[in-house]
Amino acid sequence: MTIKILFTSWYSGLGGGETDLLTLAQGLDQTRYEPHLLLPRVGELGTQWQANGWSVHYERWRGATTWFVPRLWVQFPVVTRMKELLKSQRIDIVHADYHTLPLIVSAAQSLNIPVMWTCHGWWFQPKPWQRGFFQAIPCVARSEAIRDGFLGPRPFLSQDQLPVVYSGVDTTRFTPSKQPEERMKANIPLDAPVVAMIARFQRVKGHYTFLAMARCILEMLPNAHFLIAGEDTFGVARDADYRQQVIENIQADSQLREHVHLLGFRTDVEHVLQAADVVVCPSEFESYGKVNLEAMACGVPVVSTNKGGPSETVKDGETGYLVEAGDVDGFAQAVLSLLQNPQQRAQLGKQARAWVEEHFSAKQMVKQYEETFERLLARSS
Repeated sequence: MTIKILFTSWYSGLGGGETDLLTLAQGLDQTRYEPHLLLPRVGELGTQWQANGWSVHYERWRGATTWFVPRLWVQFPVVTRMKELLKSQRIDIVHADYHTLPLIVSAAQSLNIPVMWTCHGWWFQPKPWQRGFFQAIPCVARSEAIRDGFLGPRPFLSQDQLPVVYSGVDTTRFTPSKQPEERMKANIPLDAPVVAMIARFQRVKGHYTFLAMARCILEMLPNAHFLIAGEDTFGVARDADYRQQVIENIQADSQLREHVHLLGFRTDVEHVLQAADVVVCPSEFESYGKVNLEAMACGVPVVSTNKGGPSETVKDGETGYLVEAGDVDGFAQAVLSLLQNPQQRAQLGKQARAWVEEHFSAKQMVKQYEETFERLLARSS
């Protein structure tokens, strides 16, 4: 029997969490599962979803803030529309995002449809009036850092009730391969050292740390080049302003203007990673840091912030290096050591690929999710 599973996302752009959702859906046993997606608006996520031949449904709703009151949200009219969707599409199970959770839970539970969600948020803990709500809904966390941040210093759930399922990487898509075409498109000499950063434009992502690091590296390696891929993914005004500030910072510096290449949003991010000698994740904090795993799967060593998820996924000194957030000199020294030592870089890249294949493949992630889905379905039958 085919199981119809509805995924929900309040975000319609294609950031790390949304790419993660696509990877999960793509990895499901397509003879067993039929993926559906519910979005509040048209965007790149829906476009990519439909490109896989899956159904996308649209309803307008306002995403829940961290202050939502469960007993009030169940009264919103969109709950009725969500219930009608679940019935008309004969949905068997729901995987929700945080921002849709207080709406879709009520709709699904009224039809005896099991619901679970994935916790990506580390920066807040549920309010006292929300704890019972979260205690009643099965959930997994993307990393220990996320789980511990969400549960807070006085956990309202045991760690066993919020297991960690690490986001997995498609190791057939993200695989070692040289990409001279990517360098040629940016007019970068094929023998030049290349350092890449892939992130949406948000202040927490650390673009200014990356640019300051680039200045330090150019003093030692004046032929180095730097790739920045990403956009202000979710159309937030302050992110657009931040992006403009970063661009102006680059344009105002003659060295950066010649050696930093802004690539914009890329659906083929693996080609950017494969074109790089080192990938840098300079965020002030990363709840997970998926790009580190994607780079390592491509056999490219990473230099990453040690704040949050990267401390769980990057083996310092073996698959790359971990550096204190904001430590420009630390980032520069770690990147320089890799650029100046091709043998060491190749060895760490090889170890990084093996590490991802063993611990962070999409197959492993999908297997854990499918086991969770089957348990919930069996419990509700």
